[in-house]
Amino acid sequence: MQRSTTVSRVFTRKLALPALLMSMCNSYSLQPGQRVFNSGNRGFTSQVLLGSVVAGLALASYSSLNTAECSPAESQKPKDPLSATALYPPLQPFHKGQLKVSPIHTIAYSEYGNPKGKPVLCVHGGPGGGCTPNMARFFDPQSYRIILVDQRGCGDSTPFANLEDNTTYDSVRDFEKIREHLGIEKWQLFGGSWGSTLSLAYAIEHPDRITELVLRGIFLCRKKELEWMYEGKGANYIFPEDWEAYEEAIPPNERDNFMKAYSKRLMGELGEAGKNLSISLLLFLIDIFIEMIKAAKAWSIWEGRISKLHQDPVEAMQSSFADDHFALAFARIENHYFTNQVFFPRDGFLIEKENVAKIAHIPTVIVQGRYDIVCPAISAHDLHKALPSSEIHYVLSGHSAFEKEIVAELVKATEKFKTRKA
Repeated sequence: MQRSTTVSRVFTRKLALPALLMSMCNSYSLQPGQRVFNSGNRGFTSQVLLGSVVAGLALASYSSLNTAECSPAESQKPKDPLSATALYPPLQPFHKGQLKVSPIHTIAYSEYGNPKGKPVLCVHGGPGGGCTPNMARFFDPQSYRIILVDQRGCGDSTPFANLEDNTTYDSVRDFEKIREHLGIEKWQLFGGSWGSTLSLAYAIEHPDRITELVLRGIFLCRKKELEWMYEGKGANYIFPEDWEAYEEAIPPNERDNFMKAYSKRLMGELGEAGKNLSISLLLFLIDIFIEMIKAAKAWSIWEGRISKLHQDPVEAMQSSFADDHFALAFARIENHYFTNQVFFPRDGFLIEKENVAKIAHIPTVIVQGRYDIVCPAISAHDLHKALPSSEIHYVLSGHSAFEKEIVAELVKATEKFKTRKA
């Protein structure tokens, strides 16, 4: 990629920061730490709009361009770090598009492989993780029509990190709109982590539209799973040094409920620190956003650091989980879903008898890392028990879809299904 193109892309991403502030401007009164839910004070709103632009641009400079991202060496073809896995070679999309799915949200999608091949929807994780081109490499490009969709508020979907009308069942409806838009009658669903959750939710709502399910790193979004990960009830015992960094982003007097404390910061409420802020509008907005970025990075890096059996170096986080753009969408959307029990009516909803009965006929493969700390194996075990006709494969790996052992089993599954008739 040319340097000028890279700078333009990075600058466009940085402009999402002031845009996020502007989208939130009607949520604040002049009293720090308080929120209002109307836009009656038009004079204040115009001040916040202006302040949002200035503060956001200042923060865009604060989170400056990654010099490595703009290096002239980028024009050289990089070595494929996944070449030693069973993944197919890198692909280019044959079609990219956007679909307006609500008055607020526009969803970005891309298609890879064979336009006349077997349709498969690749459901990304998070929520808020967005898609990457490497996700298309689990499938034979000669056999599959591979559809990648960025869910609301993340990836290339707009508006950035927006939480309004952003729920599990909004995404289920979006997938149906994408399916109809692309003229697809049925498709395979392929998803891991949150992608397994959303795939199951979609399949329960639309079982007649699914040919197969390929699921990895099962996440049923139960209270015990969330507390294991985010409340110091399990994962912290295995990665104590990384937990400390997650813990230190929250003052000691708020550590009885980490998800709630993070929510206050990620939603721009600042928690207890907000009570002592200056009422200067510009400083107030900058303080809010710096606190938001700090919390977003701590939340995001915690998950990134514990996602593999063999940890990536800390430096590798800087271009992925610690990237401002990624972390803000990832952390805000994840926290929004998790503090609302992912909008399911009951704990354990996905494996209730009446729900699994709707999908029991769908051929299902489950791939689970034995040492997955993000989504422990108990959830895959419980899903397999609820769906006894499913296949389950445990591998000696962690959580990431791109660990060699997980890749091998996922590709086996897609190979198995590629010629299967619905």
